[in-house]
Amino acid sequence: MNFANKISTFRIISVPFFVACLVYYGQSPDSREYLRYAALGIFILGVLSDAVDGYIARKARQQSKAGLILDPLGDKLLLMSAFICLYLVPLPIRFPLPVILIVISRDILILLGAVVIFIVRQEINILPTRWGKLTTTFQMASVILVLMQWRYSYVFWWAAVFFTAISGTDYVMRGFKSLYSNNVDNNRNYR
Repeated sequence: MNFANKISTFRIISVPFFVACLVYYGQSPDSREYLRYAALGIFILGVLSDAVDGYIARKARQQSKAGLILDPLGDKLLLMSAFICLYLVPLPIRFPLPVILIVISRDILILLGAVVIFIVRQEINILPTRWGKLTTTFQMASVILVLMQWRYSYVFWWAAVFFTAISGTDYVMRGFKSLYSNNVDNNRNYR
């Protein structure tokens, strides 16, 4: 396992600690304010590790098949758990249900599409797009701002919703194009 994959694995392992901080904070928020800050620290560490593992993988040429799975898995686990927890935990500023549904629906759609493409093509090559990177950036910023209880967090979470919808549509179109191009190639091979 290369160093970039170890960083991605660290991000995956940090998710239960992040969730635990928010769950215990939610049980008595007034006396456990430090747990919200601990969750914020863990999340920021996860965000930084995402940037570092990507940089190392590109610069040191440590890109691998495991990294193609571990990196997005770490991102999705961290972000989905953050959005769900920051909807359920009783904070004055928290994500509304429509935001949670849109963010999670996109990720489920991408996951199901990837499974279908893998079943049909026996391989998968999901590369992040500019829309996907913008989505991840705004989602991460939204989580940080909600954890900080910044009063204008909603500006970022609605921007995240906007980019989530665009990137979800883009990934679905790319998925259909990938499936269709595969079927066209198969039809040519059978003639």
